[in-house]
Amino acid sequence: MSLAVVRSLRSTPHLSSAQEFEDFEQELVDQYALAGVGAGHTDGYVAQERGVLFAFVRFLGRPVWTATVSDGDRFLAHLRKDRGLSHRTVHGRALMLGRFFDFLMSRYQGEIYAKTGHVLEQPIDHFNRPNRAEYATLTRVPPSDDEVDQLFGRWGEALPDARKYLPATRDYLAASLWRRVGLRISETLMLDIRDWRPDLGEHGRLHVRFGKGSMGKGPKTRLVPGINDADALLDWWLTDVRHQFDADYGNPDAPLLPSERRDQLTGLCRRTGDDALRTGLAAAVRQWLPAWQGRLTPHVLRHYCASSLYARGMDLKAIQELLGHEWLSTTTRYIHVHDNHVEHAWNTANDRVAARLSLDPR
Repeated sequence: MSLAVVRSLRSTPHLSSAQEFEDFEQELVDQYALAGVGAGHTDGYVAQERGVLFAFVRFLGRPVWTATVSDGDRFLAHLRKDRGLSHRTVHGRALMLGRFFDFLMSRYQGEIYAKTGHVLEQPIDHFNRPNRAEYATLTRVPPSDDEVDQLFGRWGEALPDARKYLPATRDYLAASLWRRVGLRISETLMLDIRDWRPDLGEHGRLHVRFGKGSMGKGPKTRLVPGINDADALLDWWLTDVRHQFDADYGNPDAPLLPSERRDQLTGLCRRTGDDALRTGLAAAVRQWLPAWQGRLTPHVLRHYCASSLYARGMDLKAIQELLGHEWLSTTTRYIHVHDNHVEHAWNTANDRVAARLSLDPR
């Protein structure tokens, strides 16, 4: 819980000149940026927030502390209609503005009133804050179990005859990690050989060092268990395939998923890129699951992983930890169940009640 600053401990003379107003406004923005740095936000994220704030200040045309809800309405409408920004982009900028004004109201509302006579208002409220557009659509509902099994079954059978065996197996392994343990493509790219720890736990652990951090706070690490046959795939990869790329397979700091391209100085393989992995998945889908061409992406496979594990009985909290989500509510948006899920849950609950009654000695 944050404590509002009712009265500033510093001297708060009333502002009079235009320069004093401008300097004070700049100080507020700078203090917000400093707080972000203290919270661990990356430089790029802090710079992005400052850009949004200055754009709002220019649009407003008067001191930022005078902004009202109607100004928030006009600014967000301007971003959508005049600048043609996507719903998702407008949502992100609305959140940034909302956090800035929450910061002002928590730390500086007393000082702002003493210096300017204005009472702060939150211009981004429940009514004009855009919703996340992608959460209201079905664009990421994954294919069925049978379709995914068909894709990976045919893909795996075709690997020995692939024109380029090594990149084909690499792409297959990466897609299998998205499917089986829900890794992000960015996390997959940054894995090194040392990150697979078969000695940890019953199924081994993948050390994901470049997980997605919230609000620009940089990489968030986690240990991902090699469940769902991911351990067998990784052991196969490191035992039978990885050493065929280059002589660096014994180096624990070498990339787990190398590129065919080699470094001119060392002669060793570089780390593969996301374009190569996306292209490999797209080619496999086009050949063995054409009905999903253009729709089955790495992130959709991440959704499939969450949905399939939930359908098999894994609880939401465990899926949240596996996927590396900050909030459980995010995980629930990844769960796509069949139309008969509610009926199935109802029948299962009734069966449990009936079983208890049948054991009742009365």
